[in-house]
Amino acid sequence: MSVTTAKRKEGGIGETVRVIFHALIIALVIRTFLFQPFNIPSGSMKETLLVGDYLFVSKFSYGYSHYSLPLSPPIFGGRVWASQPNRGDVVVFRLPKDDSTDYIKRVIGFPGDRIQVIQGVLNINGEPVKRERIDDYIDTDEGTTTKVKRWRETLPNGVTYTTLDLVDSGFADNTQVYVVPSDHYFMMGDNRDNSTDSRFPQVGYVPFENIIGRAQIIFFSIGEGEHAWQVWRWPWAVRWTRLFTLVR
Repeated sequence: MSVTTAKRKEGGIGETVRVIFHALIIALVIRTFLFQPFNIPSGSMKETLLVGDYLFVSKFSYGYSHYSLPLSPPIFGGRVWASQPNRGDVVVFRLPKDDSTDYIKRVIGFPGDRIQVIQGVLNINGEPVKRERIDDYIDTDEGTTTKVKRWRETLPNGVTYTTLDLVDSGFADNTQVYVVPSDHYFMMGDNRDNSTDSRFPQVGYVPFENIIGRAQIIFFSIGEGEHAWQVWRWPWAVRWTRLFTLVR
């Protein structure tokens, strides 16, 4: 091998290493400050989000806490460039009692709010939230089709979304009054009878610091029980109509 050929080969390897390094840096910056991908492992946000949905969460929507950083090193407290979430936003947050676990729910209560569920109806500060019965949600699980009651719920600020009502008189259809502490938020899942959220001590009130970002767009979705890496099953396993839809 000539000297020229050896130098060219070494230069090619070096260039490849530099390209990979720069790509990793760019990916790290995007993941830390702009968008982070998440996938949905449970049905607590049906029908808004389904098991098998993959979505991008905007890290810049509410500013940054140490949970925004890779591995979440506790190098500072609170948030920088903070911006409050809107009522009704779908957000990813770190579980207060286990900050290694990510949850995704909808922001229902603000600091100082009084939240209560009475006979399945959400009440905010003593006022029932408007809801309208709409056509049933058809839930297909392992070949079994089930009709689930569905409601269109409208928050005081006009944000509208659908909730599911699996059973009458569910275990959390009548609750105590929750008074949201300062700098905390009250989160609920849209699948009201199948969501562990701020109504339960396992979650409780969520500190503003624990919010990672806002769910923005579904970039991929595959049927429950399917595996994204099985590319050969995509033609019938991918939920094509959900791709690139906004999370509302």
